[in-house]
Amino acid sequence: MNSENTVYLLLGSNLGDRVQVMLSAAEMIQNEIGQIIRASSVYETAPWGVIDQPSFLNQVLAINTVLVSEEVLRLILSIEHELGRVRYERWGARVIDIDILFFQDLVVDSARLTIPHPRLHERRFTLTPLAEIAPDLVHPVLQKTISALLKDCQDDSHVSVFS
Repeated sequence: MNSENTVYLLLGSNLGDRVQVMLSAAEMIQNEIGQIIRASSVYETAPWGVIDQPSFLNQVLAINTVLVSEEVLRLILSIEHELGRVRYERWGARVIDIDILFFQDLVVDSARLTIPHPRLHERRFTLTPLAEIAPDLVHPVLQKTISALLKDCQDDSHVSVFS
C-alpha cells in the first residue's frame, strides 16, 4: 500500500460565482485527489501580478493523498478545466486556479512542475491562509517556517477574511 502524502493546495477564484466555484473545487479535490484534513478560512485578496481585475477569493487546503505529485498535478488541471478555467493571460482573471504549494517536503523542478511553489514566499495571499493552518511548516528550500516567511513578506497587498 502506498503511504499517504500531505499536500498543501492554494485555491483562487475571481470570476463567476467565486464561493460556489471554490466549494465545487474543494469537493472535487476531496473526491478525486484525497481527504481534506485542514482548510483555512476563505480570504478576499487583492489581485497580484495583473492588478486591473476583480478581487480574488483564496483558500489553502491540506490534503492526504496516496497519489504522486505528477498525478495530483494532472487531476488539478482536469478539475480546473472541468470548472471552466481557460488560460488567457499569466496572472490574469480566472474562474479557478489550484496551485500545489507543498507536497510533503519534496523538492521538484521540472518543465511541468515546481514544488515548493516558486513564489509562495513573496505572496501574502498565499502565506496568510497557509499560516492559519500550518504556521510551523518548514519550507524545505528556504528552511523557514510559514509564520517566519509571512512576517518577512514584503508584499503589502490587501488580504482579509471573507464573510
